[in-house]
Amino acid sequence: MPSSHKFALISVSDKSGLVEFARALSDLGFTLLSTGGTKKLLSQEGLAVTGVSEHTGFPEIMDGRVKTLHPRIHGGILGRQQDQDVMQSHDIPPIDLVIVNLYPFESVTADENCSLENAIENIDIGGPAMVRAAAKNHARVTVIVDPGDYAAIADELAATGQVSSGTRFSMATKAFAHTARYDGLVSAYLSRRTDDGEQPDLLPGYITPQFQSRQKLRYGENPHQAAAFYVESGAESSGIAATHQLQGKELSYNNINDADAALECVNQFNGQPACVIVKHANPCGVAVGKSNTEAYLKAFATDPVSSFGGIIAFSELVQAEVAAAIIDKQFVEVVIAPAFSDGAIEKFAGKPNVRLLSSGAAARPDAGLHYQRVSGGLLVQQKDANRVSRPDCRCVSEREPTEQEWQDMLFAWKVARMAKSNAIVYAAEGRTLGVGAGQMSRVDSARIARWKAADAGLSLTGGAMASDAFFPFRDGIDTAAEAGIKAVIQPGGSMRDDEVKAAANEHGIAMVFTGVRHFRH
Repeated sequence: MPSSHKFALISVSDKSGLVEFARALSDLGFTLLSTGGTKKLLSQEGLAVTGVSEHTGFPEIMDGRVKTLHPRIHGGILGRQQDQDVMQSHDIPPIDLVIVNLYPFESVTADENCSLENAIENIDIGGPAMVRAAAKNHARVTVIVDPGDYAAIADELAATGQVSSGTRFSMATKAFAHTARYDGLVSAYLSRRTDDGEQPDLLPGYITPQFQSRQKLRYGENPHQAAAFYVESGAESSGIAATHQLQGKELSYNNINDADAALECVNQFNGQPACVIVKHANPCGVAVGKSNTEAYLKAFATDPVSSFGGIIAFSELVQAEVAAAIIDKQFVEVVIAPAFSDGAIEKFAGKPNVRLLSSGAAARPDAGLHYQRVSGGLLVQQKDANRVSRPDCRCVSEREPTEQEWQDMLFAWKVARMAKSNAIVYAAEGRTLGVGAGQMSRVDSARIARWKAADAGLSLTGGAMASDAFFPFRDGIDTAAEAGIKAVIQPGGSMRDDEVKAAANEHGIAMVFTGVRHFRH
């Protein structure tokens, strides 16, 4: 190549860890090229930096819109061995490292007061061009878009004097993903708006979600299906993606799916000891108590048979006492909680296959978009973040609910919104008594929940019933009344609501409408 110097081009908006990395490169003999705020920062830290304008001999123009779009920059990045003569004749030195991350379009547009003009000014042009050029020419050039890679690259250079081909390839792959996600953010933002900056659409005209593989799984729902667990790129981790595994076998596809459902359900009960047991993405036992142990024992008693091999989630720190109770009562695949005491970890160590997941405070569900793949397309909707409280409900029966019935109904409602449709939940005094889910007929779900309670030896007399959607006929109310249910919470909205209300009044049942449906498929 036409120059013996090693050049590192640095232009970043995220400057975390940059000074230390630039200093390491300088000590390794690299000439630092930079622009704008990055050059100012490095110069203030005492590093020798050559400005891009000085390097190209051409000034920044158009308020900085054009500064790196120059043959001496892109020729230096894209030049190959066979381009030596061209580079020599035009005095274009090769650039060996490209350290670039892009204008903060995502954070700028996250501000609801961001104007369309400001958003457009934060669309990076030169950055993606340099990143893509460097990634394309990874046979010679190392491109770095993630500050988290600085230390490893510095160590590799210090140890061998060069970056290996494998590392360059890996960095190039990450770089193309970086620019792809960036372009997706821009297109999604603009496609929700009109050319005068108005936002008539909640959902964008184009969706380009990006997910990064976290781990390969042994198989999917069934052994003949390949599978992996992906997490959303660039987003703050939430839900199951924010958890940390403390012990146990590798998580399976079904483990992750069920643990996500369990965590989402138990997070509704923050502020009190609560336990949720999930099997095949449905809650089969849910309870609150004075302690995790009490909550667990009540949840387990709802359906001991279905709890076998289930996923158990807690809202609070798991102590040794509840760990011992779980080990004594059942076979469990996963236990998930904000944290585990040393005593609990010691207890579970005797069951090394049990997977322990620490959710911490970060594993709260996000309120973004929900994606459902269908053949040839994608269904997209807002996540169901609706929470119903007592003031949201309207009593439609002749009898008003008692205070205890209000508590029982709202508890049952939280569980019903997490069960697969059609869902019926019987509950009383902070615990589930029976859960019927995933049936084609709502009355069948009511019957199944009743059978579950009978099998567990639990009485429904005086309990509450929650339905995730309206009752199309009175038969669901009649079934509940036969079981002794005294309060019902449901969305309402059926053509036969008057018939359903009449049934409730005939049986002396207090019934409230939420006006909110919670189908879950």
